[in-house]
Formats: sequence, C-alpha cells, structure tokens
Amino acid sequence: MYLFQQQFSFLKLKDNVSLSRMSKYKLIIPFVFIILLSSCGTSKKAALIKTTKSKLENQYQLYKGIPYKYGGVDKRGFDCSGFTQTIYSNAFNIQLPRTTEAIMKLGRKISKNNLKPGDLVFFRPSRKYRHVGVFIGNNMFIHSSTSKGIIKSNLDNSYWKKKYRFAKRILKL
Repeated sequence: MYLFQQQFSFLKLKDNVSLSRMSKYKLIIPFVFIILLSSCGTSKKAALIKTTKSKLENQYQLYKGIPYKYGGVDKRGFDCSGFTQTIYSNAFNIQLPRTTEAIMKLGRKISKNNLKPGDLVFFRPSRKYRHVGVFIGNNMFIHSSTSKGIIKSNLDNSYWKKKYRFAKRILKL
C-alpha cells in the first residue's frame, strides 16, 4: 500500500481504504478521454468505408447493363478484369493489371467474413477460367457476367458460393 501511495500520491487515499470523491474523478476523466480519442479512429474508418461504398455504387450505376465482351475495357463491353480495372482506376485512381490472373497476385488475402467494400473477390467457374468482382457490402459484389453484363450478385447465390475461391484487399481500409 505504501508503494502505491508513493507512486500515485495525487490520488489521496482516505482512511487507506477508499478514494475520496475528487480522486475518483481524477481516475475516471483520463479513461473517458482515452475512450473518446479511440472512437475518433472508428468514425474515420466508418466514413472511409461509406465513401468507398458510394464510389463503387456510382461506378455501378454508370456501367450497369453494359454487355460482357471478352477483352473489353470500355462502355462497348467489359470482361470481368476490364471492369474491375476500370472502376478501380475511376473510383480510387489505382491502376490494376489487365488480367484476372495478374490481379490475383496483388494485395493481401482476407477471410470471407472480413470483407469490406472495395475488396476483390475471386472465383473459379471452370478449370481454365477465373473470375473477379468487387465487393460492395451486404454480401453483394459487382462484376461483368458473361450472360448479363455488368450486374450485382450475392455471394450466397448457389452458383457463386460453390465457385468462390478467396478475397484480396488492395485498398487501405
């Protein structure tokens, strides 16, 4: 107890048993301050995710319904990597490689339950074909479908659920 009193003499123990009313506030105020400071980072992160989601939705609205075109990188048609490359360039000013295979080598792997808007999701529809899309939140991703062009799909869709391989994070979220 003596050592405690020496190191924390500003706390003034009353009858060596409990802290005085003023001393209790001296303990509580720093903790409240720390909690308030730590919440600032959380709100910045939430704002960044909201901005990312908004940018992706804008890109989707700009391109939705544009048909699939193998090797396509513009409004005449997109393949999956061309679409991903275009929206990353437009929304985030990040230049991705042209092919799905090259894009797969970037970023860091993340688990499916840690996906955030802007993460890349990869699929293996067949032995020789790979597919990439961009996660937008709420278990949804945007991509260029060979049958429907630029669309939103659910990761829990039975087809995509079976074909899902992994996800990568390129953005600093």
